[in-house]
Amino acid sequence: MTQPRPLNTAAQASEKMAKLRQTYVLQLPRQLAHMQSLLDRMGDGAAQAGTHTYADGAPAAELFRLLHNLKGTGRSLGFSLLGSYAEQGEVLLQDRPAQWRELLQKCLQQLLSTAQEQALLASNTPGSGFALVNDPQVQAKAHGRLVYLCDDEAIMLEQLAAQLACFGYEARGFTDPQALREAFLQRRPDAVIMDVHFPQGARAGIDVLLKLREETGAPVPAVFLSSRSDFDARLGAVRAGGQAYFVKPVRANVLVEALDTLTHHDQPEPYRILIVDDEPAVAEYHALLLQQAGMSTHTLHDPREVLQTLNTFRPDLVLMDMYMPHCSGQEVAAVIRQDVQYVGLPIVYLTAETDRQKLLGAMKIGVEGALSKPVNPLELIGAVAVRAERMRTLRGLMARDSLTGLFNHTVTTQLLERSLAQAQRTGGLLSFVMLDIDHFKVVNDTYGHPMGDQVLIALSRVLQQRLRSADIIGRYGGEEFAIILHNESAESAAQLIDTLRQDFARVSFYNGDQEFHCTFSAGVAAFPEYQSFEVLREAADQALYRAKRAGRNRVLLSTAGEPQ
Repeated sequence: MTQPRPLNTAAQASEKMAKLRQTYVLQLPRQLAHMQSLLDRMGDGAAQAGTHTYADGAPAAELFRLLHNLKGTGRSLGFSLLGSYAEQGEVLLQDRPAQWRELLQKCLQQLLSTAQEQALLASNTPGSGFALVNDPQVQAKAHGRLVYLCDDEAIMLEQLAAQLACFGYEARGFTDPQALREAFLQRRPDAVIMDVHFPQGARAGIDVLLKLREETGAPVPAVFLSSRSDFDARLGAVRAGGQAYFVKPVRANVLVEALDTLTHHDQPEPYRILIVDDEPAVAEYHALLLQQAGMSTHTLHDPREVLQTLNTFRPDLVLMDMYMPHCSGQEVAAVIRQDVQYVGLPIVYLTAETDRQKLLGAMKIGVEGALSKPVNPLELIGAVAVRAERMRTLRGLMARDSLTGLFNHTVTTQLLERSLAQAQRTGGLLSFVMLDIDHFKVVNDTYGHPMGDQVLIALSRVLQQRLRSADIIGRYGGEEFAIILHNESAESAAQLIDTLRQDFARVSFYNGDQEFHCTFSAGVAAFPEYQSFEVLREAADQALYRAKRAGRNRVLLSTAGEPQ
C-alpha cells in the first residue's frame, strides 16, 4: 500500500532543516547568558530527593527546564555535543554532588563555547542568510491576517509561523514579551499567540497583555499556549483576555480553527426583504422602517412580477399585503409555493384583516404569520428579523457541506451556471477549477476517517483563507473540491492554485507522534475558451484526471482541441 509522503523534495527538506539549525544556534548564546544569571541567583541548597523541586527555588527550577529543553532540542537538530553538555548540566543540577556549582559553571562555559563555534559556522555558511524571529526588520509575507507569536522557544516559533503562513496568516515571532508589546503598539495584530510562562517570570506574558489592554483601552485578542493544564494557569489566561487555551504541543490545523473564529471580522450581509403592496406610500413606509434597522429592501407594487423579482433579488423574507388588485396575497403566496426553491421562503402578511378565520385560512398554504396594520415599528422589525435569520440558518444548512462549511455539490453547480451566465452577459473572464486530494483513501485506511476529516477541513481552510471573498469554493464530493474564480484568466488561475498546492503540501498533520503531509492535483478550464456549462465542467474534470495520470501533485490547464 502506498503511504502518504511529504511533498518536499530532499533538497527542500535539507534547506528547511539548515535554516532551523541556524536560527537555533544564533539565539543560543543569549539563552545561555540567561542560564548563567539563573545560576548566579541560586543558593547552595540541596535538591529535594526524587523531585524537580529545589530548595533554592524558582531559579533552579527554571535552569533545570532550560537545560532539559536544550538537551532534547540540541540532539533533535543534530547538535549532539550541545545535547551532551546540557545533559551533564541537568544531572549536576538534580544530584548536587560535591563542588556541583563549579562543575555546572564549567558545563555552561563549554555550552557557550560550543554554541559560539556553531553560530560562527552558521553565519559564514553561503546561502544561509536569515534574521532572528524577533528582529523588527523581519517581515512575513503579507497576504493574510496578522498574528504575533511569542514563545521563548525560537525553534517552535519558526515551525509554527511556517505552518500558519500555509493557511494565509502573516505571522511574526518574538521570544521576548516586551518586544511583542513594542511591535503591538506600532501595528496592532489581528491576534496574539503566546506562551503563559517565560524565563523573565511566570506571568511575564500575561502581564504584558494586561498592560497592553490598559494602554490601548481594548482587550487584546489572544490565544495562549502552555505546558500546563491546571486551573490557575487557565484562569490567568482568561483574565488576560485569552479567548482560547491550548496545551503544548499544539497542532497548526487545530490552532488555525481557533484563529479563524477569533479573527473573523466580516460584517454579516443585511437581511433582504421583499415588500409586496399595491399602495406605494405604505410599501415605502415599511421599507424605511426596515432600512433604519439595517435591512436591505425591495418594494413591488404589481404582484404579477413577484417570480421575476424573487429570482433577481433573492430575498430572505417576503412581506406582503393580503388584499391587492389582480390577485390576493393568498393567491400570490400559493404561486410562490409552487416553485420548489421557494417552499421554505418565509412569507408574512401585512393586513388590516381582523377576522381570525380568514387569517387562519390564508395561512394554511404555509405563510409564517400575519401582522396587523398599522403595525408597531418595533414589532415589525422584530418579527421580520427573527424569521429572516431563521431562513438564513436553514438556507445555510441546506447549501453547505456539514464538515467543511463549503458549498455542497448542488449549490456549487447552481452557482457555476449562474456565474457562467453572468460572464456571458458581461463578456468577463471566468475560471473553473476541479481539485482532488491525492491518495486520500490511503490516509483514511492508514490513519482513520477522523484524521481524513482533519485533512479535508485543513484544505478547506487554506482555500477559504487564501482566495477572495467573491470566489466560490465548494466540496464537490468526497475528497474533490470545485472553485469558481471570477475575472480570472486560465493562466493566472492555474498559477494561483499551484501556489496553494505548494503551501498545502507543507501543512503538517499528526496521528499521535507520527507526522505526515498530503498533496492535491487540480485541473483548470476557463470561459470564454469553453462556452457552455457542461463543456467547461468536463474540460476542468479531464484536466484533473490528466494531472492524476501524470503522477499527481500538480495543476494542469485544459486547452480546447487537445486530446482528453
